[in-house]
Amino acid sequence: MKLNQPIPNLELPDLHGKLHRLSDHLGHILIVIFWSCECPHSERTDKAILSMFVQWQDEVSMITIASNRNETAEALREAAESRRLPNVWQDANCEAADLFEAQTTPHVFVIDRDGILRYRGAVDDVTFRQRKPTRFFLDEVVESLLAGQLPTLTETPAYGCAIVREV
Repeated sequence: MKLNQPIPNLELPDLHGKLHRLSDHLGHILIVIFWSCECPHSERTDKAILSMFVQWQDEVSMITIASNRNETAEALREAAESRRLPNVWQDANCEAADLFEAQTTPHVFVIDRDGILRYRGAVDDVTFRQRKPTRFFLDEVVESLLAGQLPTLTETPAYGCAIVREV
């Protein structure tokens, strides 16, 4: 998926089997997060993202996509509930992960109100050598879009656990 291009419409079930479409979120800034219930990096960023999301709720939608083929629906539901994650969709065949070219969990994609991909990459600047975040890329990008500006930061390397596509 290319930056500054419209995202294709995608339909996936949530953890209860109800189908949802990306196009249902047009008109809002949309954060799509590829996520794992087992990845410590996903668990670490869940808290940061939710605290940011609280301030944006009315103008920003968030979809969490679980694509790891080795994670059970029960494990996903338990983790999503305990971490209070809204809108967790299950990508059992890695259709969304392949479409977005997501490689890790977490891997974040920010789509503007018109359905254009404006950012892809990491939530923050944590890496193997830097354990504490000093910069929150996701916050910078969303705040730019909320201010009616294109983000200056459009891509960073995603950092986390590899998405498990084969079992």
